[in-house]
Amino acid sequence: MASTSSGSYEASPASTAPSTASESSLNPSAAAEKPPDDTSKLRMFLGILRKFIGVADIASVRFSLPAQLLEPTPNLEYWNYLDQPNTFIAIGDSDDALDRMLEVLRFWFTKDLKYVKGKPCKPYNSALGEFFRCNWEVEDSAPPIDTGSMQTAPSSSASSFKSAKQTPLASKNASTTTIPKPATRLDHPIRVSYLTEQTSHHPPVSAFFVDCPEKGLTARGFDQLSAKFTGTSIKVTPGEHNLGIFITLAKRDNEQYQLTHPAAHLGGLLRGALNVTVGDQCYISCAKTKIKTILHYIEEGWLGKTQNKVEGVVFSYDPDNDDKTRIRDVPEKDVLARITGNWKEKLYFSLGPNNDTQHLIMDLTPLSVAPKILPPSEKQLPNESLRFWSGVTDAIASRQFSRATTLKQELEERQREKAKEREGNGTTWHPRFFTGAVTPLGKPELTEEGREALKALQEQRWDLKESDITGA
Repeated sequence: MASTSSGSYEASPASTAPSTASESSLNPSAAAEKPPDDTSKLRMFLGILRKFIGVADIASVRFSLPAQLLEPTPNLEYWNYLDQPNTFIAIGDSDDALDRMLEVLRFWFTKDLKYVKGKPCKPYNSALGEFFRCNWEVEDSAPPIDTGSMQTAPSSSASSFKSAKQTPLASKNASTTTIPKPATRLDHPIRVSYLTEQTSHHPPVSAFFVDCPEKGLTARGFDQLSAKFTGTSIKVTPGEHNLGIFITLAKRDNEQYQLTHPAAHLGGLLRGALNVTVGDQCYISCAKTKIKTILHYIEEGWLGKTQNKVEGVVFSYDPDNDDKTRIRDVPEKDVLARITGNWKEKLYFSLGPNNDTQHLIMDLTPLSVAPKILPPSEKQLPNESLRFWSGVTDAIASRQFSRATTLKQELEERQREKAKEREGNGTTWHPRFFTGAVTPLGKPELTEEGREALKALQEQRWDLKESDITGA
């Protein structure tokens, strides 16, 4: 599902604590308020949403919610695609092009683990110029994918492959279990760095960049969504500038994969039990290897029961004549593998067009969202997400919701004043870490400061000079 930089719901872990200590002090005499229960929250939220029936895109309206409806987490901190970074660093390990596509698919199915393990909620809206940075320390522990050995193995080898090669992913980032590292893997933690910045306010867009120099891997894209309230649910689709995630493999002759986002629905508003479902198609393609994947998410089954099923096909395609958009459009002669499973539980692949032997590509059941390594609070700048929202976060954590709402409104009003000031002076705001608000191809480019910030993250240098022009 596409990320949000606007006013719609996202999912979060079942319990979320503030990431860092706040640098602001709350009034110690302020009394804690009783938090509303989930039913009260939904009634309040539904009342607000009813005002937007018929609005084409409520995400662009940037409506403000009271603090008691918010998760105490900045949007830029909360949203990223590295819920299981060990699947990301495994992309490109194989010398085989089909295996590498399956490695990308393994990453794809783990990138939104927060939806599998968590509940829908609403982080803070992002402010223009707000940014977030962090690292992950990742064990090089993802099991290798080797379809070559499977093609020559007898059909009875499916169970042995599962136990020997497709043990559920595990690392210090994921669970308490461990697996032996393959002999060819690196025996020290791999550092992955992440930098994101809100680059546009109208429409709300943020740019992001993921960097893992040791593995020669980068990922980048724009996060923007469009949301429409139907009266019973919210349909969330990628915004016009969100063309997906672009992953580049420098050690594979800059092989690039484009991963597009499917539409999703936030349902359960009337029943009082929020849930996220996906019922759409998305695509993963690599022009250099001429391999493409179509994934079809099946939202509901008989009697409206949610199944969370997904099916897909991996096939050879012509990048200059890319006209296959549905699974049934793909000729059997072009099929390399098929994908089946439940995107909240286990995913499988089978080789060729009609092979009944299934191999486990990913078991999400034992996994959890990987923890981030954050900058020390004293090293964070005023417009850095955790510090920017620290007062609101502390107030919510202390159940001082009126105070949190007041602080939130003050931050929002400050943004409006700065926008009016820029308009009056005839000045144009520019992002600090990215070259522009958006780019036509959906691939953000780093500025010199952006490249230096990522380099500093790789070296775990947290000092960063305050910019002369910021949105915060």
